[in-house]
Amino acid sequence: MQHRPFTALAAVYDAIMADVEYDHWADFVLTYARDGGLEGGAALDLACGTGGFTRELYQAGWTVTGLDGSADMLAVARGRLPAEVDLTVGDLRTFDLGQTFDLVSCVFDSLNNLLTPEDLGAALGRARAHLRPGSLLACDLNTRLGVRELWEGGAVEGLATTPDGREVHYHWSHHHDPEADLGIVQAFCRVEDGQGGWEEFTETHRERGYDPADLDPLLRAAGFGHWEIVEYPDYALPTPETPRVWVFAWA
Repeated sequence: MQHRPFTALAAVYDAIMADVEYDHWADFVLTYARDGGLEGGAALDLACGTGGFTRELYQAGWTVTGLDGSADMLAVARGRLPAEVDLTVGDLRTFDLGQTFDLVSCVFDSLNNLLTPEDLGAALGRARAHLRPGSLLACDLNTRLGVRELWEGGAVEGLATTPDGREVHYHWSHHHDPEADLGIVQAFCRVEDGQGGWEEFTETHRERGYDPADLDPLLRAAGFGHWEIVEYPDYALPTPETPRVWVFAWA
């Protein structure tokens, strides 16, 4: 059965993504923030999903708010995060929380789900509007190369186990649509239903790649004062062969 992105997937997302190094990403971001004079404060984690990166920020001592477009993903996040972490449903392009933050984050190529430069620019503008003077946006994006060549062989598959012991078989296939210049992932999952049977679903995810040359004018138009676009994990300058970049932009 076909589902909208990040709906049915929410129940098995953490099982499939168990190896994602949110802790290393948080250290990468917070080291950069500390080097720039930010020692802590209030953080907004955009496209927070099930809360993997959000939890790392909280455990590092930040007061954290999470925002995501999927109520299903946030329902899972609510079960794994402390009650004092605020969670809200919102659109990256239009959200308005009525407050500002010392750090805004958006990780795991979430911004690539915005399929036009106009939509990405709107999201960067909303992020900037929620930053206090002297505060930081930290985000990552797949480059055009990264979206074209997402996985070697064009697919990933495997087995995973949910926290309640159900087995998940997943097969995710990827192809690049050159006419639209989009990467398209068909995420198929087969999940034990707990009653001796299986449930199956598919979600279709689309991403657009953005290179540093695409990002510079959008960051400028969003009102950021200065920024760096670097590689993980050594903050090196990206090359034409870089599949994913990190942006650190100061308000």
